[in-house]
Amino acid sequence: MPLSDAEVSHVARLARLGLSDEELALMRDQLSHILEYIELLQEVDVTGVEPTAQVTGLVSVMRPDVVKGALSRDEVLANAPDQRDGMFRVKPVFED
Repeated sequence: MPLSDAEVSHVARLARLGLSDEELALMRDQLSHILEYIELLQEVDVTGVEPTAQVTGLVSVMRPDVVKGALSRDEVLANAPDQRDGMFRVKPVFED
């Protein structure tokens, strides 16, 4: 399904792409080939094939959360550059 320059220009404008004449010709050829391939796929007999969105089993790659013991206040403040009364001290960020 060959596309015209006008159709490719329209798609480029919708995508807010500024294409040179050379880029327009390249995109016309590439998009036309993509559409030809889609037309070829339309000819495949899929009778009896269930529509699917995912062909492999979904498996979470994230590890499960494991509850661990927390650090004590003294352990947390041990490396603090400045602390007082069990709290971090930081420089003020607002000026009066």
